[in-house]
Amino acid sequence: MTYAETTSAIEPDILSDLLDFMNRPDEGDDAFNQLALSLFSHQFRHNPALQRYCRMQGRTPRTVRHWREIPAVPINAFKELTLSCVPPEQCERVFMTSGTTRADNRGRHYHPHLRIYDHSMKLTFGQRFMRNVERMRMGILFPDETMMPNSSLAHYLALALQEFGAPGSRHFVGPDGMDVDGLCAALEAAQAERTPFALLGASYSYVHLMDELERRGCRYALPSGSRLFDTGGFKGQSRELDTRTFYAQLQHTFGVPPEHCTNMYGMTELSTQFYDDGNAIQPAVKSGPHWIRTRAVDPLTGQDVPEGERGVLVHCDLANFNSATTLLTEDVGVILPNGFLLLGRAEGAHAKGCSLAMDAFLQASAP
Repeated sequence: MTYAETTSAIEPDILSDLLDFMNRPDEGDDAFNQLALSLFSHQFRHNPALQRYCRMQGRTPRTVRHWREIPAVPINAFKELTLSCVPPEQCERVFMTSGTTRADNRGRHYHPHLRIYDHSMKLTFGQRFMRNVERMRMGILFPDETMMPNSSLAHYLALALQEFGAPGSRHFVGPDGMDVDGLCAALEAAQAERTPFALLGASYSYVHLMDELERRGCRYALPSGSRLFDTGGFKGQSRELDTRTFYAQLQHTFGVPPEHCTNMYGMTELSTQFYDDGNAIQPAVKSGPHWIRTRAVDPLTGQDVPEGERGVLVHCDLANFNSATTLLTEDVGVILPNGFLLLGRAEGAHAKGCSLAMDAFLQASAP
């Protein structure tokens, strides 16, 4: 049976049920579990690579009864295989990983459309970063989608600008690099007008900006209500800063205290993002909306580790309707009652377990 013969359009009832669930924050564990199992059944039928892996694990829609039992796909599988319920050429957008490890081997996440992704972003961003403020003047420290059409972060930040940005909002990174002069003018205007300002971008962009502002002797005291957003870490794109130093320097440079600085944890392979509630206390607890759940596992066994112990994070993201809901990351964390602590990349036994899981996936899913 060919790839085309084993795939079909996404089932309309699944999308309708998913959107309905996302709009009802009071839904509990049973509703999450039921929808997760429906999505697993759909992906098992229409995603050949995933189906082969699940069969090797002895997990099928007949045997899986809980979302925690859905086999977790190693994120590196997105680099080696096509994980999609519809043919890639029918997808509206493909997001690609940054290629910081290997530029010639980038993960690909196929989206038949962006309706679910955009809805997920807008609902959570509005609550967790905007904190129910309708619009703010924004500065984006990242290229736009014309420069980076396959970047999920470029799309995410463009959506933030479009849906939540007040007049005067714009990108400050373009083909010629960062427009520091333009950004300084915008920050000075916000100070003079006493208008709250939101600055959003990759963590490493802030480092470059702060270094340049220090060279110029510039510091700001942004008005009350201003906030900063960073994501992605430093990825070798700038000098490395520990978390406390990073947020202390942000406060020194922009006058925004750490409790008004939000870090977002996201992945190209996911369709939902996690946020903290400020960085006054480190490490900050990350959490997401009700349509994503997180476990910490021993990657060698796939079994959950006890709450409060270190394990490799597994995310079950219902918004990943076309690829795979359940992903084994390479991030180590600790599950807490109100979310999880992100502790860094897997090393030692954890890294070996992730590598073995990837080997097993490739062996099982090869046609």
